[in-house]
Amino acid sequence: MNAQKKNIIDVSGKSGRYEVILNRAGMEVKIIGAFHLAGNTKHELSLFIVHKAPRTRAETELRGVVEGHASLTLSGTIIIEKKAQKSESFLREKVLLLSPTAKAEAVPNLEILADDVKCSHAATMSNISEEQIFYLMSRGLTRKKAEKMIVEGFLQIG
Repeated sequence: MNAQKKNIIDVSGKSGRYEVILNRAGMEVKIIGAFHLAGNTKHELSLFIVHKAPRTRAETELRGVVEGHASLTLSGTIIIEKKAQKSESFLREKVLLLSPTAKAEAVPNLEILADDVKCSHAATMSNISEEQIFYLMSRGLTRKKAEKMIVEGFLQIG
């Protein structure tokens, strides 16, 4: 995929290998992806964000909710080539595990060949906290509705 200036690319629900190439100076892209897996579903996404030109910018946020015996692998790689000076790229991968048998792997990677860039990556995995459930139940929601509300909110990417 070639990114156009100020483009939003949605990879929600997609699996496989994807490349987003920023090949013109000043190009900007926001990449988002939300995944909700249940049962025995297995899902893998490999995303490569390649900065080939100077002053390019990418912001990537991938979120997953995994329950049952499902398995999710999110692999994001930021590549900033030597000519892509003054580029910025940020990658966040967040996963919420809803059952003890759910599996997830979040693998953020950086390959930076330029020396004047701003770049970061992060990965988190968590469960729904009992404090969150308690708070919503104290407001009159059932446990099931509270969990549903938390999951829906988690999958919203702004």
